[in-house]
Amino acid sequence: MDKPIQPIIIKKVKKAAHAHHGGAWKIAYADFVTAMMAFFLLMWLISMTTQEQKNGLAEYFAPTTALSPSASGAGGMLMGTALDTSGKKSSAPRDTAKGTTKQEDGAQRTSLGRANDREVSRPAANEQANHSAIASIRQALQKMPEIAELSRNIVIEPTKDGVDVSLVDQDGRSMFPEGSVQPYERTRLVLEAIAPTLRRLPNRLSVTGHTAAARPGSVRAVEPWSLTTGRALAVFEILSGAGLPSDGFVSVAGRADTEPVSPDNPYLAPNRRVTITLLNAEPPLPPNLFR
Repeated sequence: MDKPIQPIIIKKVKKAAHAHHGGAWKIAYADFVTAMMAFFLLMWLISMTTQEQKNGLAEYFAPTTALSPSASGAGGMLMGTALDTSGKKSSAPRDTAKGTTKQEDGAQRTSLGRANDREVSRPAANEQANHSAIASIRQALQKMPEIAELSRNIVIEPTKDGVDVSLVDQDGRSMFPEGSVQPYERTRLVLEAIAPTLRRLPNRLSVTGHTAAARPGSVRAVEPWSLTTGRALAVFEILSGAGLPSDGFVSVAGRADTEPVSPDNPYLAPNRRVTITLLNAEPPLPPNLFR
């Protein structure tokens, strides 16, 4: 008896294709990498800028107010008038017997209010100008690598009077030979390096010499008033020889040891210094001052 023929069954399994996930993750990853690069670039810029440059940038983007900072109503919302004791706005006319009319008085008040605005904004303008001057002087010094070793001997800082550029003695390195009014050659190079920058700036200058106090029991080779005055004059002569006009200087003086930079220890070397001060601009005179 023949065996029945067994049918051959072939199973074909079809694999389903995965769904397309899209490229959104690539865009998100690219945004993340860009943000991280910008973050590290910002950190690098912050670490490379000085405190003066940061202050200058902050002041540049600081919002300014449109209202008059004057305490009076001149030039502001009250247009030069004030409130009387009863709380009503004073509208009484000026005494015409004194030679002024309401229109003239209003014009004078408006002019005074503008002058007050200029006086109030003057410190901010001086501060911004001082930051720019400091940056310019430091840039001029950075162009001379041969005086890089004197970085601790050159102190540049803003003060209430303007900007001080001080040539300061340090332990182991002085800017003037002991007892001499003539500076070292390296000191002369520093002064000649900053002279072109000082010549371009609008500030008037003052030069002041200082020295340290004598230790008890020691004998001075040179009288301190003569020494500090002579060193200030030597700095003045070097700057004048480098092109600064003489009428750009306000004073050249010596202070001996009367103004130590370290009052607690007047014997320290940094008390021996010559300071060039870039003076702030003088405030404008009020109108009708000499009438």
